[in-house]
Amino acid sequence: MKDRSSIQFCAASLCGLLSACSGPLSSLDPAGPHAATAAQLWWGMFAFLTAVFLIVIILWLYAMKRKPGRVSDEKAQRIQNRWILGGGLALPIVSISLILLIGIPAGRSMLPLPPQQGEALRVDVQAAQWQWRVSYPNIDVTLTNELHIPAGQAVDVHLTTADVIHSFWVPRLAGKLDTIPGRTNVLRLEATSPGVYLGQCAEFCGLEHAAMKFTVIAHSPADFEAWLKEKQDND
Repeated sequence: MKDRSSIQFCAASLCGLLSACSGPLSSLDPAGPHAATAAQLWWGMFAFLTAVFLIVIILWLYAMKRKPGRVSDEKAQRIQNRWILGGGLALPIVSISLILLIGIPAGRSMLPLPPQQGEALRVDVQAAQWQWRVSYPNIDVTLTNELHIPAGQAVDVHLTTADVIHSFWVPRLAGKLDTIPGRTNVLRLEATSPGVYLGQCAEFCGLEHAAMKFTVIAHSPADFEAWLKEKQDND
């Protein structure tokens, strides 16, 4: 009966954890190539850490059930040296090497490098307690807490701040990047398909930090051009 209850508890816990893998602010539900790279890196690290965890549990159970026996001091020293070299040296080297081998190319692919096709659209975003001021420098359009982009095209967001440190984050489209006083940081965004994506300040910046949200609206290329024309005509 206890075993059945334990299995039910584990199953319920697993369902609860998996339910958090999707949603409007989940980085594990990517809607763009850069977010997909970050999600793949996360799942890879999760799989590796799960394997390490299971190995540790198996070794612990083996040690608990193994009958004690006597060994010579020389053999005990050899066993101790194996664990020190294996667990204290080999395992960290292999783990860090794998993370670097996968992480460095993944990180490079998310940098605002020249795109392989076409040009990246530039959007300037200034953070200020507690809102986001969005401007399109080449077309003289300014918005607040709302960012419009064309789907399928790289967008370089030039981030600045008018006061303290903030952090621009659209979980389903890219990683987060801080806005630092006196500096301009550039974040590459790209949405695979049209849709509405939620963003949030990810750095505590004052009393209204939790309300410092914004929306990214990805249009089809034709709809984006129509939106630009409408905004310019209205202005």
